[in-house]
Amino acid sequence: MGRRAGRAGDVAIATVTVVALGCGAWLLHGNGTPAPPQPSAAEARVGGERDTAPALPPSPPDRVRIPAIRVDAPLTGLGLTPSGSLDVPPADRPGLAGWYEAGTTPGETGTAIVAGHVDNADGPAVFYRLGALKRGAVIDVDRRDGSTARFTVDAVEVYDAKRFPDDKVYGAARRPELRVITCGGGYSRATGYRGNVVVFAHLTGG
Repeated sequence: MGRRAGRAGDVAIATVTVVALGCGAWLLHGNGTPAPPQPSAAEARVGGERDTAPALPPSPPDRVRIPAIRVDAPLTGLGLTPSGSLDVPPADRPGLAGWYEAGTTPGETGTAIVAGHVDNADGPAVFYRLGALKRGAVIDVDRRDGSTARFTVDAVEVYDAKRFPDDKVYGAARRPELRVITCGGGYSRATGYRGNVVVFAHLTGG
């Protein structure tokens, strides 16, 4: 859930295939080719940049809070596995979420990525209720510099893993945006989760 080279804020996260694995491993097939920043689908839906707060300077995030679904979780940095997939938070820490630390920090111009488990063998995990979020809900990300990046949800969508819209979810943005991702879209004992829940949000305070 990042790309092989560069930062998500400068270049689109290129051509990502999402593979459900418990609560997800996101395999990268980026070619490293810069893509010009384009308005995201979420940006288009909310009328451009009129209600977007000014971008914040880079600062790692420490915590994500989503009051509407009772999320108040620490964040850990996520890198890539040797196979090129985004690492995921430890399954035995269901209350922990992660962010792609080689990409945009939440609040910067660009597309920041936060991910977490929907459940584990013992029950619900941090983003169990993510699919219940509504447009207009607030997501606060506490940053290491003491600031809080406040995002407003534009849309919540569910995608089949085989038809995951890479550009829509991971494409470069001209404004500070956030994607929050977990597994969803139905479950099979044989294959696990069939898709992903994706929350699209943009910066409205900081």
